Amino acid sequence: MRDMAYTKNPYLPRVRRDAADLVRRGWGVRKVARYMGVSPGTISKWFKRSQVLGYRPIPTLSSRPKHHPKQLSKELVWKIYHKRILIRRTAEVVHQELINEGVTVSLSSVKRTLDRMGLLKKRSPWKRYHPPVLRPDVGKQGDLVQVDTIHLMRPEGRVYVFTLLDVYSRWAYAHAYPHANTATALRFVQRAQRLARFRFKTLQSDHGSEFSQWFSDRVIAGHRHSRVRRPNDNAHLERFNRTVQEECLDGVPKTIKDLNNALGKYIPYYNGKRLHLGLHLRTPLQALTAKRFQAID
Repeated sequence: MRDMAYTKNPYLPRVRRDAADLVRRGWGVRKVARYMGVSPGTISKWFKRSQVLGYRPIPTLSSRPKHHPKQLSKELVWKIYHKRILIRRTAEVVHQELINEGVTVSLSSVKRTLDRMGLLKKRSPWKRYHPPVLRPDVGKQGDLVQVDTIHLMRPEGRVYVFTLLDVYSRWAYAHAYPHANTATALRFVQRAQRLARFRFKTLQSDHGSEFSQWFSDRVIAGHRHSRVRRPNDNAHLERFNRTVQEECLDGVPKTIKDLNNALGKYIPYYNGKRLHLGLHLRTPLQALTAKRFQAID
């Protein structure tokens, strides 16, 4: 098989198996060769290989060379691996660190080496593509409602605070949960909708797993994802996340009960008493009741 011409025919492994099986059943090598249209020596090689594999398809050997004159040395491969394990950064950072140390290597070689070692974080094949949806014009409450998740660390594990904000009126809501999944996200939005004085028309979130296609299919309002590498798409909610952490969550024990008790006191204050520069020094509830009002973006 070493001298055989390389082929990509997907059916050839089974043809080799069947040819070797004919010899095993008593056909002569030359008879099988005439029947298959190949040389007797080829049939003999297939038969010898079948004695090792048994009644299985005889695979085509890879044509990839075992060595390359410009392949990286074992010492350089070890340096790339060690640097990646040490700093835990991207291939670009690993490459620049090696250059700073006087090691000559290309970025593509660093990426290939890390890929072969399984040290590159690749996009999950199960991650669905979210087609871009135009951002709606914000003319009244509910036109665009942003939703997000705050991850809080604690020794026992993470706790998650779901946040929601109406871009027009800045009306906000937040609630803590022990898990961040699609069912929790849907339950949070439904809870916020019952408390709001208006209907949610379009929800906007990032590409987190809790806002996946399952969430989009079951939420009543329309759902759009923020654009990739466009942090300003969720700027209003990100600012609220910072505010609620600085003014409410910091210093509160990271338990579900304590967090929700603190949020239960802070959210009414935020919506009803806290003046907003973006609302012309009004509160979100005043913005909702005003007949003619234009928020500042």
